[in-house]
Amino acid sequence: MYLIEISVAIIAIAFVVLVIYIARTLKAATKTLEHTATTMASLEQQLQGITKETEQLLHRTNELADDIQAKSEALHFVFDSVRDVGESVQQVNQSLRRVSNTVVQQTEKQSDNIAQVVQWGNVAIDLYSKWKARKGKVETEVTYSMKEEKE
Repeated sequence: MYLIEISVAIIAIAFVVLVIYIARTLKAATKTLEHTATTMASLEQQLQGITKETEQLLHRTNELADDIQAKSEALHFVFDSVRDVGESVQQVNQSLRRVSNTVVQQTEKQSDNIAQVVQWGNVAIDLYSKWKARKGKVETEVTYSMKEEKE
């Protein structure tokens, strides 16, 4: 019987050790759970702050997108105007080319007439020069004759 009492005593001691071990484990688990709860509360607060900041960022992003859209629409009119100016300049250039081509064609057609006009102009200048020379010669002779008569 003595063996049974020792066995019961060992079982009781083992049970006490097991209870103490379970109690310590439960205390450690409780501390871990409390720490986890504190961490979760802190994370919740941080998430709320991040959520507010994210909402503000999205709001600012939307405002910026609206501003960019408005400015893009304003620039659209500028680009349309520049395109219209470019088309107008192109039309003016085409008109100038047509006029220039017409002038060249007319000049080529009239080149013989122009050559004749230049020749007639040269003849007229020649005749004028000769007339001027004769007039000068006649005046010189008249002046010389008048001097001789006076003497």
